[in-house]
Amino acid sequence: MTTLDSITAGAQVGALLPLLTAVVQRPAWSAKVKKKVALVVALVAGVATVAGTGGWAQFQHGGLTLTTILAVVAASQATYDLVWKPTTLAPLIESVTSPKGAEQAE
Repeated sequence: MTTLDSITAGAQVGALLPLLTAVVQRPAWSAKVKKKVALVVALVAGVATVAGTGGWAQFQHGGLTLTTILAVVAASQATYDLVWKPTTLAPLIESVTSPKGAEQAE
């Protein structure tokens, strides 16, 4: 796999990742906690992207591995800030998938 392929794969995964992350995020969490969760999810998705695009042997190539992981992190943060948050789709998913407390269910 080339560096450009690696960046492309990472960017594609990262672009959709905020929608998946919104499923586990909770509206009541602080911004700091949400950022940490988003970063951890992006790092895990980056590792999965490396394995999925180049197989486990891909991890021998540190540069490509790091490039892919960073592409996922960068794309997920950028698309959240530029697309998913302004359209309110990610926050909507977050609130819909959050468990309702007894007082909210009524």
